[in-house]
Amino acid sequence: MKIISIKDFNIPDVKIIRFARFCDQRGYFSESFRDSDFYNNPEMEFMKGMAFVQMNESYSRLLTIRGLHFQWNPFMGKLVRTLRGRMVDLMLDIRKGSSTFGMASMYDMPACLERDYTEWIWVPPGFAHGNFFTEDSQIEYLCTGEYSPGCEAGISPLAKDINWSLADGSLKKEFDSIAVKTTLMTDKDRDGFSLKAWLNDDRSGNFIYGKC
Repeated sequence: MKIISIKDFNIPDVKIIRFARFCDQRGYFSESFRDSDFYNNPEMEFMKGMAFVQMNESYSRLLTIRGLHFQWNPFMGKLVRTLRGRMVDLMLDIRKGSSTFGMASMYDMPACLERDYTEWIWVPPGFAHGNFFTEDSQIEYLCTGEYSPGCEAGISPLAKDINWSLADGSLKKEFDSIAVKTTLMTDKDRDGFSLKAWLNDDRSGNFIYGKC
């Protein structure tokens, strides 16, 4: 795996990991993950103590919105990439004591076969995570915790008290235009917690900055 760059996103604990494709007239070849490159790279110190134990793939139709999901016991960090189509990734900091607590952002991740690189986005434990799709799309993601249905919850991406000031304005407009008309969002996600309601839930104490 040839890692080209590792960059902080505008919420610094979220990382954008760009890695190479080796292209020729036939197409391309890429190693999308190699354990030694992840854990021995000096710039990947943020992955110390993390191990991937589950890999998921999902397909979403045009105008789908998913999230914002999170889990504890075990905590779950996610390494996410787009295989086909276009995903805009969503992340919300729910770690009490964090300087970006309650702030959310968006990262545009279209699949593009012509590029000589592709990207992962690392969304660590302590974030509520989701995405929306402007095309029929497939994504995959590696998880640092196995799914635990008794220890999960979600904040509605439509909650009025989420601070989206870090999000790119054009992406937020796209999201808002989809949110008012889509039927491709579960009732569970649409009716999820507001940020305030989640803070008033005792389980929010599982997410403390520096401890998850």
